[in-house]
Amino acid sequence: MPAMDMPLEQLKQYKGRSPKPDDFDAYWSRALAELDATAPDVELTPSKFQAPNAECFDLTFTGVRGARVYAKHLRPKGAAGPTPAVLIFHGYSGSSGDWADKLNWVNLGFSVFALDCRGQGGGKSEDVGGVKGNTHRGLFIRGLESGADHLTMRHVFLDTAQLARVAMAMPEIDENRVGVTGGSQGGALALVCAALEPRVKRCVSIFPFLSDYKRVWEMDLAKDAYEELRMYFRLFDPRHEREDEIFRTLGYIDVQYLAERIQGEVLMGISLMDNVCPPSTQFAAYNRIAAPKNHIIYPDFGHEGLPGFNDDAYLFLSKL
Repeated sequence: MPAMDMPLEQLKQYKGRSPKPDDFDAYWSRALAELDATAPDVELTPSKFQAPNAECFDLTFTGVRGARVYAKHLRPKGAAGPTPAVLIFHGYSGSSGDWADKLNWVNLGFSVFALDCRGQGGGKSEDVGGVKGNTHRGLFIRGLESGADHLTMRHVFLDTAQLARVAMAMPEIDENRVGVTGGSQGGALALVCAALEPRVKRCVSIFPFLSDYKRVWEMDLAKDAYEELRMYFRLFDPRHEREDEIFRTLGYIDVQYLAERIQGEVLMGISLMDNVCPPSTQFAAYNRIAAPKNHIIYPDFGHEGLPGFNDDAYLFLSKL
């Protein structure tokens, strides 16, 4: 088969190149404690968009550091009892998108929560900032100059867990039937949400971003979605004197290490010709999942639509 990375048999054994910080678990325990202390202060208002089969709401809640975070919320009209729910996460620099493309989940009897990541695209979530260094572009390197506790992507990761908590606390939602889904950055956030909120029962992740940063660098693929990594070195460490420190700090927000915490069942779509999120970085996350899991491999596809996978994901989550 075509190859732009390791042979498939090696990929199935690969567990990443990026360093895992020694205090990784303590870091995320501290982060979750901060989330525990953050009252969500949920506001739910009817949206201008409505549909015959759905009630549609603008949902706003408070995330860590006081940011007001937005999500679209849809639920079936006249549901007889608590419904299952699906949380949807978008790609890098995007937003929660249109309302209409979420109605297929409502037709299946699901309530839907679609997050706007803070500081990205045309979304409505608030980015409270407050970090040193680059703020022109690039969110996973934002906060590196201020220390690991101030990484912007840390806060985004915690927003996914806060959204899951908000959803599960609603009387209209069955907290035991919640799933998550997304592709690229959304695929990373789906894994993160399932890791930080262990009650998530099913997770669909498509070619996840934010995994194994050092492998991306060594493959000379710090471009496209990972371009900010190269830019960061050029601006803040042009001689790479702090390279080990930088990759260690990025280890706190490396999806492969959070994936070890997932308890729900996982379905992953993996593309072997992906030069945006290389196959080895996708497998680095997949191979660390100890929970029940399965993957569907696309040998000839890159960072693009994967034919038939949306149908597989729909059927996988419909079992909720």
